[in-house]
Parts: sequence; C-alpha cells; structure tokens
Amino acid sequence: MDTTEHTALPQTTHAADATHATGPTRHGTPAQPPVAVVTGASRGLGLELARALAADGWHLVITARTAADLAAAEAELAARTTVIALSGTVVDDDHRADLAAAADRLGGASLLINNASTLNGAADESAPPLPPLAVVPLPDLLETFEVNALAPIALTQLLLPQLRGRTGAVLNISSDAAVEAYPGWGGYGAAKAALDHASAVLAEEEPGLRVWAVDPGDLRTRLHQQAFPGADLSELPPPSSVVPAFRTLWRERPASGRYRAADLAARADLVTAPAGV
Repeated sequence: MDTTEHTALPQTTHAADATHATGPTRHGTPAQPPVAVVTGASRGLGLELARALAADGWHLVITARTAADLAAAEAELAARTTVIALSGTVVDDDHRADLAAAADRLGGASLLINNASTLNGAADESAPPLPPLAVVPLPDLLETFEVNALAPIALTQLLLPQLRGRTGAVLNISSDAAVEAYPGWGGYGAAKAALDHASAVLAEEEPGLRVWAVDPGDLRTRLHQQAFPGADLSELPPPSSVVPAFRTLWRERPASGRYRAADLAARADLVTAPAGV
C-alpha cells in the first residue's frame, strides 16, 4: 500500500461552467453552491462520492496522498464543478489546515467526508496485510489509528466553525470490522470502532449538525484487494453501486447515527418508489 507522504502541492482551483454548479441543495444557493471536503478522493469510494456531489451541484475540496491520481480526479471533476485539489496526508497538521482554508475560500464547508484510510499503517509494502495483534508493529498500529481515527477527528475540529454556520454534516466512512471481530483486522477494526464512537459523541455534542458513520459494505476497492492479495474480487460490487445510498445522506439528512449502506439503499428505494408500492 502506498503510504508515502507527499508534500502538499500549491492548490489549483478549476471552475466549470456555471450551469454545472447550480443543483438542488440544502445549504447553498445558485449563487453560492455548498462546499464539500472529501478525503481519499482520488479513487474508489472517495472518488465516486466526489463525482456524485459534483453532479448534485456541490463545490469540492479534495485530497489524497498520491499527487498523480489526485490530479486525474481533479481534471475529471473540474468539468462539472469548482474544485480545489490538495495532495498530502491527512495526518499532517499543515495539510489539514490547508484543506480548511481552501474550503473557507470557496464559501465554507457544509459537508466533510472522512474517507481516507489505511489497512495496516505499514510503510513496508511487503509486510503481511493483516497481522495478528500479537505481532503487529506498534508504529504501524499508531499510523493506523492516526489515519483512520485521529486525523478525521482533527480535520473535523478545524472545520466545525464552518459546518456550524451552515447546519452542516460530517460523514465518516466506517466498516463492519468496527463491530465484528475478524482475525487480522484488529488494528483497522479498532481504529474504525474509535471513529464510530467519536462520531456518536460528536453527534451528542453538536446537535445542530448531522454526524453519520456509514459502513459501505464489501466493495471492489484497492484496500480490499490489499487485504486479500491475489483474491478474485470480481464478484464484489464496485464503489459506484453504493452511491445512491450515500446520496440520501446529503439530500435527505437523516438523523445522526451509524448506518449500513444497504439500509440507506432501502431508504432510497422507499423514497423513489411509486405511490402505493
């Protein structure tokens, strides 16, 4: 897994034709579309969520560790909306501050999606992907917690003033490993469980916001492939398959809480079903 930390590049802002930036929103107006900050947005679920937000008229601040992948995502998204892309790692204090400042320049964040994650925090890509807790190196465990739990909390802290002013929302990407005990998933699962609990506490402390922790389910992603090297993941659904479920969050603003994408999908089906169905 690529855990290289890239120095944040000078941000670039791309503005699409204004017709792409005026969708139905709760927090913005045609003159001032809402702003979302999405971490881990260069591929997988993060990129799919960014695409959906762009299609719904949101302006975006996106980040990822790998500059080349992020640049490709930025080029695609900029055809639809205004995008600021900043490469870097969410565990870096200065990078998080840059993300908050970028969102402020666009008008202030109405939504934060903490999607960036690491499976095991190992700098050595040849390391076993799922080591048991008895032997997992403590530096790797610390990195796992920093990326998956502490950095999302820290970024949320920075963005809270913006989110409060816009009746905003925080979406933390969770996992079934946060609630189920799987051998080898101790570090990842414990970090995601910590993020889940932090989400629940934040929801109590910030009743004016929505705070969601969502388990997307097993998807055909790079992280999943890293967990099971050589496994055939072709039968798993792609990240795009859960986008309709996630869309219900920023479109309908359900109560704060922990959700599974499958449950949100059922909710979306009920909303769109014809009368009498």
